[in-house]
Amino acid sequence: MNEPLDRLRDAGLRLPEAPRPLGSYVPAFRAGGLLYLSGMLPLQDGEPVATGLVGQDLDPGAGRAAAQVAALNALAVAHAEVGLEAVAAVVRLAVHIACPPAFHGHAAVADGASRVFDLAFAPARHARLAFGAASLPAGMPVELDVIMALR
Repeated sequence: MNEPLDRLRDAGLRLPEAPRPLGSYVPAFRAGGLLYLSGMLPLQDGEPVATGLVGQDLDPGAGRAAAQVAALNALAVAHAEVGLEAVAAVVRLAVHIACPPAFHGHAAVADGASRVFDLAFAPARHARLAFGAASLPAGMPVELDVIMALR
């Protein structure tokens, strides 16, 4: 039984295939009891689900949806690396949001990713940082930096 996968399925979410790196790096690195993930992007079948700046080209709801896709990709990478049953919790989540300087809805966008992790690892919660960026890889609206604690 894999409780994180079961909880996601019960919420109507599907774990995708783990995305391939866009450059010369590994998707995850295990150090002691932690799993550090490379930047997780909102890719679906190798293509961005959205591009542009949140609050300019995309509304916050589209940014939140992109953050959810990136979080599911993070779980897919963790599952491929160690198996989700080996993950105790997300320790820290940093959400980079491509947005104009006047954008102030960072928390609402980041909630798209937090919701996925909260579902998978309930009742564990994570520390979080959300901030704006001028640009992100391939013009995508969000990129996640995720650190997970292993059992």
